[in-house]
Amino acid sequence: IMLFDRTGGTLTDISKGFDLTADNLVWSPDSKTIYFIAPFEVYNQVYSVDVASKKLTTILKGHNIADLNLAANGTKFFFRKQSTTMPFEVFSANVDGSGLMRVTYVNQAVTNQLWMNDIETFTTKGANGTPVQSIILKPAGFDPNVKYPMIFLVHGGPQGHWNDDFHYRWNLQMFAAGGYVVIAPNPRGSIGYGQKFTDEISKDWGGKVYTDLMNVYDYAIKKFSYIDKNNTFAAGASYGGYMINWIAGHTNRFKALVSHAGVFNLESMFGTTEQLWFPEWEFGGTPWEKRKEYEKWSPHRFIHNCKTPMLVVHGAKDFRVPEEQAFQLFTSLQRLGIESKFLYYPDETHFVAKPQNSRLWWLTVYDWFEKHYTPAK
Repeated sequence: IMLFDRTGGTLTDISKGFDLTADNLVWSPDSKTIYFIAPFEVYNQVYSVDVASKKLTTILKGHNIADLNLAANGTKFFFRKQSTTMPFEVFSANVDGSGLMRVTYVNQAVTNQLWMNDIETFTTKGANGTPVQSIILKPAGFDPNVKYPMIFLVHGGPQGHWNDDFHYRWNLQMFAAGGYVVIAPNPRGSIGYGQKFTDEISKDWGGKVYTDLMNVYDYAIKKFSYIDKNNTFAAGASYGGYMINWIAGHTNRFKALVSHAGVFNLESMFGTTEQLWFPEWEFGGTPWEKRKEYEKWSPHRFIHNCKTPMLVVHGAKDFRVPEEQAFQLFTSLQRLGIESKFLYYPDETHFVAKPQNSRLWWLTVYDWFEKHYTPAK
């Protein structure tokens, strides 16, 4: 958090040493304190910084909070809070973090009818021994003596993170509801684990992050006896879709894959995305300046190794990862004789947002996994 003195023209870092990303800044009425939200591991927590002393304090820990607001008298917060078992509701709390209170119960009547488990987390060693945290979510009616198929999820961004949320689209409970154990890792590139951890994906899209993910997968298969190692599936969107495409050319660990709005050809992506600065930032320049980097990390150069059935999903109005990426991917899979299916939305963007389209998405994904599920002998 940088403070600019308009009189003296000086710029001061008042959050020095705080290795997380500050957002949603709110001034106290006396201008002595700034409150803010920052991602920490699988949560989005509330912090404060004293402007004069630069002292940082954790106010609300272990919660997933958004839209932080301060009452006019400066004594109470109002904000939205969610978890994997609770869609967003309005909460309040005193500015010292005490007195946390739920204000609304908009979704209570619906969630009372649902059987949902809370998330758990575990930590493994990623590339170079760096700790990597993952979420594990078990299906309703979980029995540790039963073998369950696993869905392995890769988040987008890549500067993002899986967290304790009730996501409108990639909802962990919805994946688990099909009778799956869900593993959602936060590998290199994820936020909430320090800037170095986040930065280590740039110019290394299929490097350390891939090792992180495969180490998590291998650990989970070995550690959790209730996971059926013969029935594991992987899915991801945006950068997550990129990684699914990368996985397709580098491992046969999974029974089936789902690539949603995934980057396939880095060079053509450079020339078609509306996010003009992003490829140059992530790969250090343009394709003609950094030819080796674009070729090294482009999934299309390894797709000939693919042996795993893949469902490809894309929206025609996706300008972030344009539809031509999906056409290239699906054509390659078909030409290689890899079992593949293309779910194409003429009316969707980078996200599937319309309720009926979302329903079709879930039914198609469930069907794809179930089609490739092999019952135990």
